[in-house]
Amino acid sequence: MSNSSGQRIPVNRFGLTEVYSPSPAKPEVDVVFVHGLNGDPHNTWTSENSKVFWPAQILPPILEEVKARVLVYGYDADVTSFTDGASRDKIHNHAEHLVAELVANRRIRKALERPVVWIAHSLGGLVVKRALIHSSEIRGMKIEHLRSIFVSTYGILFLGTPHHGSDIAQWGNRLEWICSVMLPKKVMDSQPQLIGALKTNNETLQNIDRQFIQILNRFHIYFFHEGKPTNLKGTLKFIVDETSASPTVQDVERAVIQADHSHMCKFESERAPGFDLVVESIQRYAEEAPAKIKRNWDAENQERTSVKQAEAAELYSASVKNTPPQRETSQKNTSQSDANSTFEGSSLGREQRALPAAEGQADFDRQFTVEDITNGKEMA
Repeated sequence: MSNSSGQRIPVNRFGLTEVYSPSPAKPEVDVVFVHGLNGDPHNTWTSENSKVFWPAQILPPILEEVKARVLVYGYDADVTSFTDGASRDKIHNHAEHLVAELVANRRIRKALERPVVWIAHSLGGLVVKRALIHSSEIRGMKIEHLRSIFVSTYGILFLGTPHHGSDIAQWGNRLEWICSVMLPKKVMDSQPQLIGALKTNNETLQNIDRQFIQILNRFHIYFFHEGKPTNLKGTLKFIVDETSASPTVQDVERAVIQADHSHMCKFESERAPGFDLVVESIQRYAEEAPAKIKRNWDAENQERTSVKQAEAAELYSASVKNTPPQRETSQKNTSQSDANSTFEGSSLGREQRALPAAEGQADFDRQFTVEDITNGKEMA
């Protein structure tokens, strides 16, 4: 496999592989490809005839002006990842790993706030959805870096991803059809138990669908559906039809790619059906993303500061309440005691006796402020 300059780039079977980075310019956007069931970070995006790996060989020159970096992600996408019940949520495991690995890759390069654009094929879209759900739910200072993927995501292109999962039986049928296309026939014939598993109530898939709706409006979304049916044992079927792959949602783009489910993500040239639609949207998202994501991070950092200040104020208030009054340690002689006894009887004397405690409080105030505690200053 080679990039646009002809240099061969090995693609890792698992994890992230950077297949293009603008040089010498610093990348301004990360474009991340995620394959689906039984997919591969190289083969899913490679034309079967010409062997063109379009994320590295066709896409880079088009993204040169927007200074986008291109990455592909690979994971163990066997069928059990999408058929096991909620007790063995492998999609969540894949999503957590994707978030952690992408954060690590970007943090090393000091690019946690760089915008992200996703391209996902088929059930890979479920992994991306779950990753964003997971990242959006992150709370706590020690792991807030994992929230950066949610904050930095600008747009997602879903290619043949099933989105409507309310009909349990229909979910099972779609998954069965996807397996028939993506898995070798000998696997399907030798493991009939898969069919039964695919038709069961899969709460994991439904939960992803419901949870993602809550955050969908935050992103720019483009739904693509297959325009040609697939031959399944002599019957032509749309594996993920338009209703499921491109539901009508407000402010969401929709389009058809005139290819079947397996080939809608494989472009052998710039003349391939759907190429202009997909690449134009990637380019447009990459152009628009920096300004929008900067605003996201401004709001995120402001919220984090407000939370820290509120926590610091609460800690400060508690520490003031628990500060004991200062005690006079020097002993007075008898004549001084007599004089003080008379003096303390007056209102002025009572006010003066209160001075040491007030002075102690002033010392504390001078030493510690809300900003000090916010910034982590330790109290003696």
